[in-house]
Amino acid sequence: MNNPLLNPFDTPFQSVPFNKIQTEHYLPAFQSAIALAKEEIETICSNAENPSFENTIEALEISGEKLSRISAVFFNMNSAETNDEIQKIAQEVSPMLSEFGNDIRLNPVLFQRVKTIFEQKDQLDLTTEQKILLDRKYQSFSRNGANLKEDEKTLLREIDKELATLKVQFGQNALAETNAYFKNITDRSDLKGLPDYAISEAKSEAEKRNQEGWTFTLQIPSYLPFMTYAENRDLRKELFLAYGKKAFQENEFNNENNVKRIAELRLKRANLLGYNTHADFVLEERMAKSPEIVKEFLDDLLDHSKEFGLKDVAMLQKFAAEKDGISTLERWDHTFYAEKVKQEKFAFSEDELKPYFQLDKVVNGAFQVAKKLFGIKFKTLENIDKYHEDVVIYEVLDENDQHLALFYTDFFPREGKRAGAWMTEFRGQSNLNGKEIRPHVSIVCNFSKPSKDTPSLLTFNEVTTLFHEFGHALHGMLADITYESLSGTNVLYDFVELPSQFMENFCYEPEVLAMFAQHYQTGETIPQELIEKVIQASNYMEGYQTVRQLSFGLLDMAWHGENPLVIDSVDAYENQAFEPTNVYPVVPGTNMSVSFSHIFNGGYSSGYYSYKWSEVLDADAFAYFKEKGIFNPEVAAKFKKLLQSGGSVEPMDLYVEFRGKKPSNEALMKRAGFRI
Repeated sequence: MNNPLLNPFDTPFQSVPFNKIQTEHYLPAFQSAIALAKEEIETICSNAENPSFENTIEALEISGEKLSRISAVFFNMNSAETNDEIQKIAQEVSPMLSEFGNDIRLNPVLFQRVKTIFEQKDQLDLTTEQKILLDRKYQSFSRNGANLKEDEKTLLREIDKELATLKVQFGQNALAETNAYFKNITDRSDLKGLPDYAISEAKSEAEKRNQEGWTFTLQIPSYLPFMTYAENRDLRKELFLAYGKKAFQENEFNNENNVKRIAELRLKRANLLGYNTHADFVLEERMAKSPEIVKEFLDDLLDHSKEFGLKDVAMLQKFAAEKDGISTLERWDHTFYAEKVKQEKFAFSEDELKPYFQLDKVVNGAFQVAKKLFGIKFKTLENIDKYHEDVVIYEVLDENDQHLALFYTDFFPREGKRAGAWMTEFRGQSNLNGKEIRPHVSIVCNFSKPSKDTPSLLTFNEVTTLFHEFGHALHGMLADITYESLSGTNVLYDFVELPSQFMENFCYEPEVLAMFAQHYQTGETIPQELIEKVIQASNYMEGYQTVRQLSFGLLDMAWHGENPLVIDSVDAYENQAFEPTNVYPVVPGTNMSVSFSHIFNGGYSSGYYSYKWSEVLDADAFAYFKEKGIFNPEVAAKFKKLLQSGGSVEPMDLYVEFRGKKPSNEALMKRAGFRI
C-alpha cells in the first residue's frame, strides 16, 4: 500500500494531503511510525559516545517526528470529522501509543543517559531554553516511573494502557449521546419566542432528517437559542434534561463506570509514583504547584463572588415571579430569564446584536486586530487540501510578507464533530539545527451554518469564543523558538489560557467593534449606543458565571485532588462537590461528570481552575494595554515576545518581563465588579 501518511508531504508548505488519505491508511501508518520511532530510540541508546545534550536530549526531542505528525492528523480527525471506523481505530491505537510512551519513559538505558546529563547541567553551557528542555525531559522520565522497580513499572504500563482506552471510550459515549437526541416540533406555537434564524436552522435540520416541522438537537447552535428564547417552559425543561442526561442513562453509552475507573486509575498511578493524589502529580508542573494552593485560590474567588451569584439569581427569580408567576426558578429557566432581564435592563438582546456579527466579518476583524498588534496578515489559500468542505485555509504572513504559518478554520457543527470550540495543530513550530519548521494551526468551533436566507450570524458570546480560540492560534502561529515541545501552546496549563482570554477583551472595545460589526443587510456599523450597552452589560450575570466556572474547577479537584476510591455514586459525589456553589436547586437525573470531556477525555484533569487563574493574568495584562493604549506598539511588541517564547522561559518570569511586575487579582475583581 502506498501510504500518504508515511511519505513526505509533497504539498504546498508540507500541508496534510487530506485528499489522498483514506481511513484504512491510519492503522498501518501508526504501526510503521511506531516501529520507526523505536529504531530512533535504539539509536540513541546504543550510541557509544558519552551522553551529551546534543546526542541525547536533542536527539530525543526530534525522535518520533513522523509518529507525532500522524497522531496530530488522526486525533484531530477523531475530534472534527470522525466516523465509526475512525473511532474503532482510536480504540485500537490509543493503548498502542500509551505502551510506546511507556517503552520510552521506562527504558533504563535511555533514562540513565538523560539522568547523566541532568546531573551535569550546572557544568554545561546551556541556554535558558535548553535548561528548561533538559528539566522537562528528565521530569518526563522521573514523573512517569523511571525510578520504579520492575514489577511497579509493569503495573504502571497496565494502568496507562487501560486509561488510554477508557478516555477514548468516554469521549465516544458523550458524542454518541449528543448525536442521538433530537426534538421534532410540528406545532408552530411551540416555537414562540424563538428568533427567525433559530427557526430557519431547525427547519433545515428537519429537512435533513426527512421530518416535518422543526427539529432541535443538543448541538450548541441549536440547543442554546432554544434555551435562551423558547417561551414553552416544558420544552425548555425537556431539552435541559436531555442535555444533562448525556452518558447518564441506562444504556451502552453510560459513562459512570468510566468516570469512577478513570479517577481510580489516576489515583493509583499517582500513588505508585509517590504522590498523594493525581492533582499533586499534575500540579507539580503548574504555576499553582499544589492542590492546596488551587483550592485556596478557588475558595477565595468563591468568597468574593458567591453573594453576587446569589443576587443575580434572586434578581431573575423576582422578575420571573412578577412576569410569569413562577415561584421557583429552575436551571432550565436561567438562560431564558437572564436574556429577558438583560433586554429590559439594558434595552437590547442577543438577537438584536446578531445581525451585526456576520461570521466572515468577525473573522476579518480578528485578523485586523492581529495586524495592528503584531503586524501579521492573512491570505486565503485555495491550493491546500481540506478535510471537509467547510474548512477555510489561510497563509499567515509576517510584517515583511514572509511565510509565518498555515491557519485552518472549521466553524460549523456536524455529526462527526464533537461539541465545543478548540484550537489545535497539525504541525508545531521548531528551528533546530537551522531547519526552520513553521506551524500549521487550526481552530474548530460550532457556530450556526448559513441558511437559505441569512449568512452565519454569531451571538456576542460566540464572537468572544472566536477571539478566544484565535488567541490560542496566535500563540501557535507566532511561536519562534528552537524546540517544538516548548513551542507555542506547549506551556504550563495554567498559563496557556492567558493569550486566549486576553484576546476576548478586544470584543468590548468600540474601536475594535467598529472594524467588523456591520449589519449584514444594511451595512450599517453597529450604533455607538448599542456598543455602550454591550460594554455596560459586560458584567451582567458575572457573579453567576464566576460561581458556575468555579463549580467546574471544584468538581475537577474533587475527582482528582481527593481519594475517589470509596465512591459508590457518581451523582452523590458530584452533588457534594457542587454543594458550595449551588445557586439553583439540584436537578435529579442529570450529571455533568459523565460528559465533562475537559477533565476525563481532554487535557484538563486537575487543571480546570486554570481558566480562572488565567483570567487574573489576562485582566492584569489588558489593564496594562488600557493604560498605555490598546494598540500601543511598545506594549504589543512585549506581548508578542511573550507569545513567541512559548515555554522556553518560566511563565512567571515571562509575564514579569512583559508586565514589569507580578500579576494582581485587583484588575480581575475590578473588571468583574466584585469588591476586594
